[in-house]
Amino acid sequence: MQETNDVEYQRAAPDDLLSGFVKCYWSVHNPDQEEKKFSILPDGYFDLLFRALEGQPIRVSISGLWNQETTSVVPGKTTIFGISFKLPASEYILKESIAALVNTEQGLPPDFWGLELRDLTDFNALVGTLQQKMHQRLCKNIDNRKLHLFETLYASNGSITAEEVSNTILWSNRQISQYFKDQFGISLKSYCTILRYRASFDHLNEKELYPQQNYSDQAHFIREVKKYSGVTPGVLAENQNNRFIQLSTLKKE
Repeated sequence: MQETNDVEYQRAAPDDLLSGFVKCYWSVHNPDQEEKKFSILPDGYFDLLFRALEGQPIRVSISGLWNQETTSVVPGKTTIFGISFKLPASEYILKESIAALVNTEQGLPPDFWGLELRDLTDFNALVGTLQQKMHQRLCKNIDNRKLHLFETLYASNGSITAEEVSNTILWSNRQISQYFKDQFGISLKSYCTILRYRASFDHLNEKELYPQQNYSDQAHFIREVKKYSGVTPGVLAENQNNRFIQLSTLKKE
């Protein structure tokens, strides 16, 4: 367990069966009475969120892909549990498009997946419970071409052209573009730039302010960091007061 800006943070990796669909499980617990605020940065994943506030029922929501910095508030005496999903999970676990959820969060029924408030008190047990539920929901008929598509994107950290993607997985640019638009609400090119930007977190966390991810030059890197973070690489790397929780809790993957 990590402590970041007076909140308690936990994280766990998925099992092998779900590794192509789940990035990680995580939780943030605010033990204090006052709320905590953090900046959340685009990272190329979408989240299923379970919020447990003392004396209230579970609040469940799903957030789509983000292409801009947003503020997250953790109220006092609250635990937030999240599943960060890789994009194929929208089709093969949740079985719905997230195209309408770009830069937004949508509430779900409080009994979604049948969790109760007490389930959010034991992180490891909850991870086990949710993995079982996802094993049951995982589609049996999966298009391996789509899995290959995302394996290629994640392995390259987005530093790949649409033409290279098409040639690698033998799927036309037009078909890939339509798939991204219909299922995720953004273009393949935009998604690649988010993945490349996310990959720079490791370097910025080490106070390395020069591009390492195939940016054309320093000015290009600065523009993209400002586009997705609203700040310069220097401000992001400084991470004053642990404002950017994804950098504060970064672990080598």
